[in-house]
Amino acid sequence: MNKFVLILFMGLALSCQDQKNSKKVKEDRQTGIRDSLTRELNQIHKLGFINGFSVAIVDQDSVLYQSGIGFSDMGNNTKYTENTIQNIGSVSKTLIGIALLKAQEMGKLNLDDPINQYLPFEVINPNYPKLPLTIRHLATHTSTILDTDFYNGKAYVLKDEQDRSSVNQEKLNEAFNPPDSRMPMIDFLEKLLSKEGEWYRKDGFATNKPGEIFEYSNVGATLAAAILEIAVDKPYSEFTKEHILEPLGMSSSGWTFDTIDLARHSKLYSDPKTEIPLYSLITYPDGGLITSGNNLGMYLSELIKGHSGIGTLLEKNGYEELFREQLSANSFPDRDEEDDYDDEYNTGIFMGFTPRGYIGHTGGDPGIATYMFFNPETKIGRLLMINTSVSNSAGVDEFYSIWNTLAKYENKLK
Repeated sequence: MNKFVLILFMGLALSCQDQKNSKKVKEDRQTGIRDSLTRELNQIHKLGFINGFSVAIVDQDSVLYQSGIGFSDMGNNTKYTENTIQNIGSVSKTLIGIALLKAQEMGKLNLDDPINQYLPFEVINPNYPKLPLTIRHLATHTSTILDTDFYNGKAYVLKDEQDRSSVNQEKLNEAFNPPDSRMPMIDFLEKLLSKEGEWYRKDGFATNKPGEIFEYSNVGATLAAAILEIAVDKPYSEFTKEHILEPLGMSSSGWTFDTIDLARHSKLYSDPKTEIPLYSLITYPDGGLITSGNNLGMYLSELIKGHSGIGTLLEKNGYEELFREQLSANSFPDRDEEDDYDDEYNTGIFMGFTPRGYIGHTGGDPGIATYMFFNPETKIGRLLMINTSVSNSAGVDEFYSIWNTLAKYENKLK
């Protein structure tokens, strides 16, 4: 080997070794950051107001951090992990948006179609009987359909009959109904929204014109999912499994107890000492997705990809519509400019925008709360799922301590 070749060979070898060393230093640094974050989260958990929770930090390429902290079952000291599953509340609505836009791509519906074009019963705002409500109105919470007491009183159904006696209704905002009260989603909506419906009330509709004012509506969201079912001739649960859950590999997720592994389901708590029996919603698309922090992280990563124009679930223009701010400031007379994570500052298609530019959604139901947002500039997102209702300021402080600690670490992990 001549001298020149030998020097070149040695130089290449040293370069490869430097790259390996640099990669190891970087990996060790990331491991140290993750360990430090886990220690801080465990320290926050010691405050004692949240029994168990799951967190994740993701970008459009991967999960940067995920962990479960605390307990999914206090009685049996079962650890809460990133693979523990539970319902996530209204974060579920973001799947309605993707499903609607997927159906629009397939030529099954158009967001600006009148809803009565699809429904087997007529839905009109009695204050404006000649103004048609559209699917877009439902998807932007401007349909004027309101959530009445019948929604809170009828939508929640216990998994098992024997659990009714163990529910302390005074600690909950919603009534839990027996399993035999379950009915098809479309029948529930007809009872609420048809003039001939058993629970119909004129004051179930706002007095402003459709399309004018943002008024958050669980009933309106459920109606959008029911219209999708009719348009695609397939149950919403099956359509979203086929076009969202399975393509993303969200194998731990589902809409009903018979589609998930119940052994991995967290117990839910109305406070750290009071367990809530398992329940579901007749209006399940508006808040009933059962998933894990791991699976929800996959979904959040896809949303970031979609916003960047490289998503896999929708075509590029579909994602552009999902993330387009649909309304003006005039549609939000009660805007909160101070809450960094107020997801009702503006809206896409069932996709919230906050005053600080974050995109995502929040969720809350008995025994759970969920935050899921990403920063469109840094392309980093984070999520938090908890299994305990927080009804006092100390519990709220613990929730935000977890959330803000994730924010402190997200750029370091990137």
